[in-house]
Amino acid sequence: MKTSAGLLLFRRRADAIEVLLVHPGGPLFAKKDSGAWSIPKGEIEPGEELLARAKREFEEETGIAPRGEFFEIGSVKQKGGKVVHAWAFEGDVGENFRFRSNTFEMEWPSRSGRVQSFPEVDRAEFFPLETARGKINPAQAEFLDRLAAAVRA
Repeated sequence: MKTSAGLLLFRRRADAIEVLLVHPGGPLFAKKDSGAWSIPKGEIEPGEELLARAKREFEEETGIAPRGEFFEIGSVKQKGGKVVHAWAFEGDVGENFRFRSNTFEMEWPSRSGRVQSFPEVDRAEFFPLETARGKINPAQAEFLDRLAAAVRA
């Protein structure tokens, strides 16, 4: 079973909470929006500490070094069977934020023999919680509920 770890960055705007989600890069997700976004996350290696991996993946996918107090928001099991562990932290990236992502290579078009490089993440945006519910992978919506309960407590 595959296991990933990630971080959910949130900020407060007026009376609303906004969360930073990322959209997967590459041709397979180019035209997908609803249900395609995610928290920045990555697969863990055997013996690797989950929170350390979550922080590293966040920086690789956004270009932001995560800082602050991290609190656990549990884990979820996605449709394909992958288990995702997550932590939330409060912060902001400023109005002139420009994310940068690492890249991956894949054969594209399929069966063409051509290998192309694509950004792992092609967009990163803050969304109010209600909007985020429609954007995020359905299994990860539980993270939004847990965050909302934790910051309102």
